[in-house]
Amino acid sequence: MTNEELSPAELGYRWPAEWEPHEATWLAWPHNCDTWPGSHREMTDEFVRFAGALAERETVHVLAAAELQRRVAPLLPGRGVVFHDMATNDAWVRDYGPTFLQSRENERPAAVCWRYNGWGEKYPPYDLDAAVSRKIVATLGMRAFDEPLVVEGGAIEGNGTATLMTTASCLLAANRNPQHGQRQVESILRARLGCDEILWLPRGELEGDDTDGHIDQLARFVDPQTVVVAVADSAEANAAGLAENADFLRRTSCDVVELPIPPPQISNGQRLPASYCNFYFAEGCVIVPQFDSLRADERALGVLGDLLPGRDIVGLPARQILAGLGAFHCLTQQQPCSPSKLEERLT
Repeated sequence: MTNEELSPAELGYRWPAEWEPHEATWLAWPHNCDTWPGSHREMTDEFVRFAGALAERETVHVLAAAELQRRVAPLLPGRGVVFHDMATNDAWVRDYGPTFLQSRENERPAAVCWRYNGWGEKYPPYDLDAAVSRKIVATLGMRAFDEPLVVEGGAIEGNGTATLMTTASCLLAANRNPQHGQRQVESILRARLGCDEILWLPRGELEGDDTDGHIDQLARFVDPQTVVVAVADSAEANAAGLAENADFLRRTSCDVVELPIPPPQISNGQRLPASYCNFYFAEGCVIVPQFDSLRADERALGVLGDLLPGRDIVGLPARQILAGLGAFHCLTQQQPCSPSKLEERLT
């Protein structure tokens, strides 16, 4: 068997946890006004603040077509931000960007380029977004592993030590992978990401969510053993489904900590999928979405602060970003450090 026929796992690659050192974070400029009807200007202000906070911590790569770059580049700090001339349909690079891998043997990094179909054909056109993953990998000169399975980045969550969480409501949905059963999907995930244990949360519902149950709204690892899980007050529409997820995780080997969602968030008469699980690990900090709900916002910062005492817990406004049905994690894709860069940092 040649190297070309071996899987990433067989070649010694793994999927690092998000809290491991980053080479950079990738964003896509949010230019699509249809995603934020009536609030695009306000969400842009929140996005700029978020991107600026990231640029203080690590390199930020921003995707934007050349004409758009000329208009928006002055809004971001010049230092720490690198623009790339790549056109996109929408800003949710977590879902259509590559999943970066790290070699266990100090080889150059690689990435999995999954198939992307606009969240199950919900939001055409998505052709530009579907091409981004391969373009990013080519720009970085990385090895690419092309995978025809439809996997959005927000649908998978890993702990860096071979455990992965996901939901059947998304990965096994008929509008994504109708030809694949659970065992086939698990086999592909193991081969591509180097995971051994796969935890399938039983409920993908979060009212207002249009992703069919992305895991990054429901449960997140904060260390190899500890999971924060979204929960809701008993009178809430989301309460039963979220409680079922929490009960499932308590029956695993994970340490489970509840992370209550905020009170219902409404925009244009629509319930929004607000969850503090949509936080993002950056260098030395965790950036947590805030939804103009003082008590709930502070409670979320407190829960994560207790769990992550070595990091700054940074709360930033995300109420206007949320009107597009996502938050900070959805807007980002982390690029982990290569082993050689890690060695450079230590010397």
